[in-house]
Amino acid sequence: MKHRLILIGGGGHCHACIDVIESTDKFEIVGVIDKKDKIGHSILDYPIIGSDEDLPKFVDENTWFLITLGSVKSSDLRRKIFQNLEKLNANIATIVSKHALVSKYSQLGRGTIVMHRAIVGANSKIGENSIINTNANIEHDCVVGNHVHISTHAVVNGHCEINDGVFIGSNTTLFQCVSIEKNTIIGAGSLVTKNITESGIYYGNPLVKKIENV
Repeated sequence: MKHRLILIGGGGHCHACIDVIESTDKFEIVGVIDKKDKIGHSILDYPIIGSDEDLPKFVDENTWFLITLGSVKSSDLRRKIFQNLEKLNANIATIVSKHALVSKYSQLGRGTIVMHRAIVGANSKIGENSIINTNANIEHDCVVGNHVHISTHAVVNGHCEINDGVFIGSNTTLFQCVSIEKNTIIGAGSLVTKNITESGIYYGNPLVKKIENV
């Protein structure tokens, strides 16, 4: 018997998540939560059934939820929605694509999705509400925090530590044993060879910090 599942967030990331969810054959998607003016429309084959303010009426012991809102510059909105689901005592799903390789010796937190052809190695721990995107490779003995997005084709080598709220851009590579401070953004195609101890926006090979105008 499939679990009832409601998705929260109807953008492009939701499209990709639907494809992953369908591959598992474990959940029946009953609808999507999105902006109020989109109620009655559809995301792929699934109806938009409500907005954020409607969430409490959908929570019951037989329904599960997954946040399908993407994150690039900030994980704040995903974090806020996750905390709201916790306050409502909602069931929060963990999703692994049929086409992903996740070690039986690894751990995945609630609300995390591991997408097509991603790899999570032995003795690695992925926190809650995180995105391990298409073709990302998390090697052995890594610790990935909550509300993290490891983007497409990123490589995280062994014994790395990625703290809460970090975004790792596409095709970025982290050397082994690297630690990344919370709420840091690493731009696409970067090479990270040493610890990042100060939150900020970093990019390039060699890696540099972007100074924001204030």
